[in-house]
Amino acid sequence: MEFNRISAAEAAAMVKNGQSIGLSGFTPAGTAKCTPAAIAERAKAEHAAGREYKVTVFTGASTGQSCDGDLSNAQAIDFRAPYTTNVDFRKRVNNNELKYSDLSLSNMATQLRQGYLGPVNWAIIEACDIEKVGDKARIYLTAAGGICPTICRLATEGIIIELNSFHSVASKGIHDVYEVEDHPFRTPIMITKVSDRIGKPYIEVDASRIVGVIECNVPDEARAFKDADPITTHIGQNVADFLLDNLRKGLIPKTFLNLQSGVGSGANAVLGALGECPEVPNFNIYTEVLQDAPVNLMREGRVLSASACSLTVTKECIQGIYNDIDFFKPRLVLRPSEISNSPEVIARIGVCALNTAIEVDLYGHANSTKVCGTKMMNGIGGAADFIQNAYLSIFTCGSTTKGGAISSIVPFASHIDSTNHYIDAVITEYGVADLRHKCDRDKAKELIKVAHPDYRPMLQDYLKLAEKKGGHTPHMLSAAFAMHDTFMRKGDMRLTDFSEYIK
Repeated sequence: MEFNRISAAEAAAMVKNGQSIGLSGFTPAGTAKCTPAAIAERAKAEHAAGREYKVTVFTGASTGQSCDGDLSNAQAIDFRAPYTTNVDFRKRVNNNELKYSDLSLSNMATQLRQGYLGPVNWAIIEACDIEKVGDKARIYLTAAGGICPTICRLATEGIIIELNSFHSVASKGIHDVYEVEDHPFRTPIMITKVSDRIGKPYIEVDASRIVGVIECNVPDEARAFKDADPITTHIGQNVADFLLDNLRKGLIPKTFLNLQSGVGSGANAVLGALGECPEVPNFNIYTEVLQDAPVNLMREGRVLSASACSLTVTKECIQGIYNDIDFFKPRLVLRPSEISNSPEVIARIGVCALNTAIEVDLYGHANSTKVCGTKMMNGIGGAADFIQNAYLSIFTCGSTTKGGAISSIVPFASHIDSTNHYIDAVITEYGVADLRHKCDRDKAKELIKVAHPDYRPMLQDYLKLAEKKGGHTPHMLSAAFAMHDTFMRKGDMRLTDFSEYIK
């Protein structure tokens, strides 16, 4: 049976108003690009004709402009989950123009199988190759695992393949495709070290369920990373010093820990700084997103092996991987997100989680998602999956943003994604706040030490005022958000006068 070749427009024509599409990819890496862009164009045409046209979008994580951006600008999204980083999408979410559910990434595939999010009508999958073996089809994914096995199995209308020749067929075998069983029949995920493989290098489906194949050559919509700056360099060195101190004290294993790092320029720079520190032992990475810095460290032998859900790297970096695939294939494995982010595996193999926060409050609660408590930035992503299950959980952030007008250390976080029960340390360019084995008041003193010098007196003043109220976790509720309120009214937290808020 020959697979039916179709255009992206023909694929979009099959997707009806009110239906849902499940997309491959995890970040812009590996995301189907042609069909979502064509669906956006169809939505524009339908709206111009006075007809309603919106779809529900399920993904592994964020996507790129051709999906989240184009679809949101075309007002083609009714509901979206679980995570995004697109500026256009963010604007429309914060204007309440579409519905968005922010979910932990490890649970996305499970919630789809449980039916909590409704049916999956279409699976739209980017592949580097597709083979027919008997009545089965083998789909070889590109730069990410995401939720592909689950949406391929659940899609009620069929599977659309974007056969993208930008991604080398030589990369076949880099994926380890494994889907956990439904409750209550789940068996252990038998990963005991980073390089273990427990599944197949492809997704296998009935060939008859593939309704069309779109041939294309489209690069991933990679985001360029900022070069390390003095702040990220200092943070990276502080992380390295903290881990080395723990190693010398016997608080982490002599073999070191498997490292996880969040996505973004800051996280990329911190991992790069760790790799450049000669005292840090060679290490393995068990994470959700692999960026340029750790790929370069693999070439240097500093990273021994890496497990991830996606290659969120620049175009030049991924082409370099494909050119040296014989080197990378035994050292690199890409997994579905429910495996890369599995709490079970993270807890078993001993992971040091390195994630970033918008703000951290005096008692160690972290906000990773909402600016001033209301405006969605991106979402929780996979941070909580790692933070709550890691051997050692670290948050990193610059001490200020907006040219110093916003402090990253605040009296009370305006939104809390990660509670202080799971956070072991907060690290800024000014040092390490080690929160382990400390009561809340001592945590506050530690965190004030790593705040920007401009804000330390202000935070100390708040703590003194709050302590007069008593309690295990002292707060003066009338002044708890004074710094946020001052920023929203005056544009600079440094102008805060707590006396205005004392009642």
